[in-house]
Order: sequence, then structure tokens, then C-alpha cells
Amino acid sequence: MKPVEQLSVKIFADAADRDCMLELSKIPYIRGFTTNPTLMRKAGVTDYRRFALDVLAAITDRPISFEVVSDEFDVMERQAIEIAGWGGNVYVKIPVTNTRGESSSALVRRLSRAGIKVNVTAILTLDQVREVVDAVAGGAPSCVSVFAGRIADTGIEPMSIMCEALDILRQSPGAELIWASPRELLNIFQADDIGCHIITVTQDILRKLPLVGRDLKDYSLDTVRMFHDDASQAGLSL
Repeated sequence: MKPVEQLSVKIFADAADRDCMLELSKIPYIRGFTTNPTLMRKAGVTDYRRFALDVLAAITDRPISFEVVSDEFDVMERQAIEIAGWGGNVYVKIPVTNTRGESSSALVRRLSRAGIKVNVTAILTLDQVREVVDAVAGGAPSCVSVFAGRIADTGIEPMSIMCEALDILRQSPGAELIWASPRELLNIFQADDIGCHIITVTQDILRKLPLVGRDLKDYSLDTVRMFHDDASQAGLSL
């Protein structure tokens, strides 16, 4: 198994806690960041603009994605233009549809042609991939974010979908495929194996990276010790 520093897939931290993001920015293999409204809510962010500008003032050398927060395409467009103006390393996240299921492809096409780097998010089907790739072809650099973890949550094995998505992206050399919503550390290596460009990784998975290459016999012994210690500390007896 390759050391994480030798992987071809780019690891982006999925986070919205400023202090955590600044700490992660010190790690060379963290090649970028993504945020979303759910993470911001969990982190207690209430002033979106201030949070984003504060992060961007400190992290200038890696891409960071910030998402529009409207459900109306005209307002999304205004927000996207503002967000893009926050920094040259900014990608604007646009949901693949609004909450009524209406496609955002026309908006994505306009933004991409205007030179705004977009990260189209919440994609789960290959038809959506095709539509988005058509929208960004010939435009600014972009990301196509396929939620492989959510696909797996439905009982569908995502590897074949991600491989086919990569084939579709060859029509648009300026677009990169993101393996989004991973569920386990192994997904990083699966994404690398198929040639996926980027994987977004949350803190709970990033914390497991020191386990890569761990001897399984030793890990088994540590697990036994953990169960024994927990039983003792809980005062369990029979």
C-alpha cells in the first residue's frame, strides 16, 4: 500500500471549522478544502462572508470551495459572482438541482463561460454527470462532485459509476472528478486506484490516516486491550 504522500489522488479536507482548517493547511498532502452549509451549521458559523474571508486570508495557496445558499437560480448567480470574487483560489459550489429538482446546468454553463470556477455538487447519477460535463466543457476549470458514499448508502457499489464518470469527464479536460462523501479510509485508495482526481475527506477519516500500513496482528492486540480496559473501567463483572 502506498504512503499517503505518494498517492496521485488529491486529498481535500471537508471542513468548516476555521482553526481546524488552518491546522490542516500545514499538512502538505492536504491539497485543498471543501465546505458546505451542513458543516458550517455544525461548526456554529453564523456570518458566512466573515468566516469565508477569514479562512481565505490565511489559506491562499490551495483551492477552497464555498457553496451558494439560495434555491433560486437568479439569486444563486448573484451569490456565485460574489463568492468567486473572494479569492483566486475559490471554487463556487452549485447544487446539481434546486430543491424542486430543476437542473442547474444552464446556470453552471453561464458561470463557467464567464470564467468562474465551479464545483457542481450533490451528483449521484451518470445522467447528471453527463449534463454537468456538457455545461462546463470549454469553460473555466471545474469540479464534478459525485457523492460515491451516498451511492454506497443505497446498496449500490459506486466503483463502476465512478469509473464511468471518469470516462465521461475526458470530454472536458478542464474538469476534475471529486469522490465525495467517502465512508471509510479505504475509499482514498480506491479513488487513487481508478485515477479519480480528488477525494474530499472529513476529519473523522483523516484521523485514521496514521493507521495506514499498520500491522494487523498488532492492531488486533490493541483492539483486545481496548475491550479489556473498557470492561475494567466500566466495572463490568459476572
